[in-house]
Amino acid sequence: MKLEYQFIKHFGPSVFKVKIPENIVKDLNNYVDKIILDNKKQKELNYGDRLVGDVAQEFKLEKEIMEKSGWINFLAQSASTWIELQTEKKITKFELIESWIVRQFKNEYNPIHWHSGHLSGAGFLKIPSSFGNFLQKKNSMDYPGGSLELIHGSKAFLSNAKYRITPKVGDFYFFPNYLMHTVYPFKNSEDERRSISFNAKINDEIYNDYS
Repeated sequence: MKLEYQFIKHFGPSVFKVKIPENIVKDLNNYVDKIILDNKKQKELNYGDRLVGDVAQEFKLEKEIMEKSGWINFLAQSASTWIELQTEKKITKFELIESWIVRQFKNEYNPIHWHSGHLSGAGFLKIPSSFGNFLQKKNSMDYPGGSLELIHGSKAFLSNAKYRITPKVGDFYFFPNYLMHTVYPFKNSEDERRSISFNAKINDEIYNDYS
């Protein structure tokens, strides 16, 4: 497939922004909608006890839907492109550890955390019609509710410590597993913010190469 991507070097580690193909977004959303109606399946795939978020529902994706929808191929191809752009080395291994869905609603959030494996990422399958607004007017500041924020190091001259991402359906961001990130709560909406994430391993000699 042809990738539509943006290579982001905002601070220390790079971030790789890719557009999820519309057919994959559609297939994954249809899958999630079916799971929501199946209480037995929800319990079987529940992933909330493994994740840090205080959100309505988190569950693992089954291998069958990841393969059938093209999700695994999308992740592998995107990761390969990103790593080659960054390191000029080609990975020969992409081992998906897990991929999961997060269903987030009003006042729910994900605290600052990081992932396992070598590579991680997060993207958006559905967003609310409105995330809300500040209680008090804030000049020249964007309302952060519902945003994904990536964090690395500390604020310094010519160096930003944070990169805030406003969710848009189909946008997906790859980053190294150790990169801290958080999702802010939102208000004034009863709609769902639906995101998808993953953890994976690549060639150890590429991941551990500090030259």
